[in-house]
Parts: sequence; C-alpha cells; structure tokens
Amino acid sequence: MKKPDYIVMGIDPGTLIMGYAIIAVRGSTTEMIVMDVLKLGMHKDIYQRLEKIHTKVCELIALHKPSHFAIEAPFFGKNVQSMLKLGRAQGVAIAAAMQGSIPVTEYPPKKVKQSITGNGNADKEQVWKMLQQILKLDEKPAYFDATDALAVALCHHYQLTSPLGKATKGLKGWEDFIAKNPGRISINK
Repeated sequence: MKKPDYIVMGIDPGTLIMGYAIIAVRGSTTEMIVMDVLKLGMHKDIYQRLEKIHTKVCELIALHKPSHFAIEAPFFGKNVQSMLKLGRAQGVAIAAAMQGSIPVTEYPPKKVKQSITGNGNADKEQVWKMLQQILKLDEKPAYFDATDALAVALCHHYQLTSPLGKATKGLKGWEDFIAKNPGRISINK
C-alpha cells in the first residue's frame, strides 16, 4: 500500500473520557486508522488521569507517527472547575504532541461541526452520520467522544486542503494580502 501523504491525530479532550482518532490521507482518499476512547473514570486522582492521557497520546504518536495533531478547544461553560479540568487535559495532550515535535492546531467545536456537516450547531448524531458517509464507516462506536475526535481530525484535513487556507497562508492581514497580490485588486467606482 502507498505511504500516506500525511497522518492526522484528532483528540476530543476530557478528564473522564478522552476521544482519539487517526486518519491517513493518500491523494484524494481519506481513511480512518483508529477511533476509540480512553476511559479515565476509574482513576479518582486527577493527576493520575492526566498522566494516563499523556501516556496514551505518546503511545499513539509512537505507533502511528502522525504529522499533524488537531484538538478540540474547550467551550466556555458555567462551571469554572470543569473548565479548569478540561483545560488541563487538553494541555497534557498538547504537551505530548509538542514533545513529539508535531504541529498542534486547535479547533472550536462549532468550527468542527461546520466543517463536517455544514452546520455549526449540528448535534453529535448528525456529525456521526456525516462521518459515516464521508469515510464509509459502519459500526457506531459506544461513545461520541471517539466520533468527536474523528471529526476534529477530518476538520483539520479539510483545513489543510482548502484552497482558501492555501491562499491566505503566511498573510498578516488585508494590507499584507494587498501588498502580495496587487494584480488581484479591483476597485469599482
């Protein structure tokens, strides 16, 4: 089989359940390599949970050698303690990717949903149905945390291959765009 053009690891961080998924991209073909969860609820100590997250992400990196790491950003809720715990889980996963010298990209949940379904307010079932169609998957996993991680990985792939992403790469705003693209500016009077 042809070597992948690149491999993306997607993470849905959590302190009770962390979803993870890995996709391989070969030309115009995207294939799911793995999609699963790390259950952390049996560990009462938060620091033990964080260590388990770091260890699992490091193991996945060593096994699959992803070239990109995408993670879902925590959304702002009312419970500050939950946000702190989620931020720590996210930070530990990011640290593992950085330790592996893998570029990290963070996506808000609405961006991920928009990228997969076209609707930033889609529910988890709608996201899963689209993932099934796009990647030709059959069995529904036991946890939506796994499908969320797969959606994050696929969202990142879409950002990498978007013509808009390539057109604006390295630009620092409209002034920079205009300076680098003088022939593309038209002023209608």
